[in-house]
Amino acid sequence: MTKTSLGIVAAGLLPQIQGRIFAQGPGKLVTMPIGFQSYVLREEIGQDLEGTLRRMAGLGYRHVEMCSPSGYMGPFEPLAKYSGKELKAIIEDTGMECISSHFTLKEMRTSLGERIDFANEMGLSHFVCSGGLDSPTLDEVKAKCEEMNAMGEQISKAGLTAAFHNHDVEFKHRFDGKYVYDILLEELDPDLVKMQYQTQVITMGIKGSTYFNKYPGRFISAHLQDYDKNDTTKEIALGQGISDWEDFFRAAPKGGVELVYVEMESNPATLAESVTYLKNL
Repeated sequence: MTKTSLGIVAAGLLPQIQGRIFAQGPGKLVTMPIGFQSYVLREEIGQDLEGTLRRMAGLGYRHVEMCSPSGYMGPFEPLAKYSGKELKAIIEDTGMECISSHFTLKEMRTSLGERIDFANEMGLSHFVCSGGLDSPTLDEVKAKCEEMNAMGEQISKAGLTAAFHNHDVEFKHRFDGKYVYDILLEELDPDLVKMQYQTQVITMGIKGSTYFNKYPGRFISAHLQDYDKNDTTKEIALGQGISDWEDFFRAAPKGGVELVYVEMESNPATLAESVTYLKNL
């Protein structure tokens, strides 16, 4: 998606005060801040961070979740020239807030101390491992969880909350009758590593509410996607697909969810409709 196409997303919307915080009125289900994941607009962000974030603030998003420029080279590489403090200042100048970023398991293994320093310079609260704990054997999964717990302890000592972000791979096979995801929840220390839940797995019939109710307090945030009822490979605007968002948001507080991020990677044009839906849910 180009800068031009992002402009089309916002076209026709009334001008809005940058950085406006949209109140969730009495009785609303969505009471936590609404953000978007930067990977959705990675090309635009790499080319024009300030302009892209101002447009997203204009649509009604309050938070952006970044991706570590050092870990996500390619489209994010232009941002690697900034220190954490500089990046924080740029983001906040657009009216957006950023308290969370994704970091790859690879960079966490090779330069965790440096990445922690960067996160603290940015003023982050959430330090999210973007994947990689799945493995072919149960012993390997447990070994990775032990490694993640050790890294989570370092992250926690630095004043940050570590978390792990799932994809569908953690639900594609089982060990001893359990999904890999359930094993992660058993093996990861709840005091050291929280979870960031991605709703993509609704296409497999797996509901976030099930996990929020089963593992209260284990989650800090969630990535939101919705899918066409007639073609579950097609992402569409939130509220127009197969997901039961009322069920999701009723259970989210029990799970511990503090923020939600819209992540419609294959269909960024739905970002405007999706935030509007959430604000009215």
